[in-house]
Amino acid sequence: MYKTLLYAAAVLAASASLPSHASQLTAQEMRWLRAAAPVLAYSKSIALPVDIIVQPKAPAGAVPLAMGFDKGRCKLVLSMRGNPEAEKVLADIPADKQALLIEAMAAHELAHCWRYAQGEWHLLPAGFVETGHETSHDPELLAAAKAMRDTRREEGFADLVALAWIQRTQPGEYARVHDWLRGVRATVAVPGSGHDTRAWVKLAGNGRQFDSRLSPFEAADALWREGLLH
Repeated sequence: MYKTLLYAAAVLAASASLPSHASQLTAQEMRWLRAAAPVLAYSKSIALPVDIIVQPKAPAGAVPLAMGFDKGRCKLVLSMRGNPEAEKVLADIPADKQALLIEAMAAHELAHCWRYAQGEWHLLPAGFVETGHETSHDPELLAAAKAMRDTRREEGFADLVALAWIQRTQPGEYARVHDWLRGVRATVAVPGSGHDTRAWVKLAGNGRQFDSRLSPFEAADALWREGLLH
């Protein structure tokens, strides 16, 4: 699946949560992984099958942090080397506040892993069906539209999990993270595209909507379902 890997390793002890051969990591990669460490430790505690992948050279257009899947395992992929986009998402954030947002991004990616591990990737929750009927003379356009809807739903769920994670672990920082995420999603190039999660982010304006007694995935579920109705 990934042909240009530097290495892949399972998440190690919760105190470190870094790949093996960590001495080969760049300072930037170490900084991001340290910020993501609480999320990675949590993934280990609930036995999610997460490996860390570091790209020796970022493919064109790659985002700095992404989740992939291969042979039943989740792959948290860092694509930072030679990637001008690696810090763009944090460009206007003070250095002492960036770790918080990296942690939220890691929680977002972990939500994708959880959906995959549950066997629910791209599936609607029980009781939901798609309504309406699209038509086109081009079947490829119909397939692309469906793929975009599938992606948007998964991204909406992941955004809510990221917010539920922050409410659970650092509730005093919730407003800061929500404002940042709202700003990121407000710049979506194409309304209705795969990363247009504004409906879900708007529903989560107040972190008290998340029950911190639940897992972040369970806490996000009710708002996710509400957003699907819109």
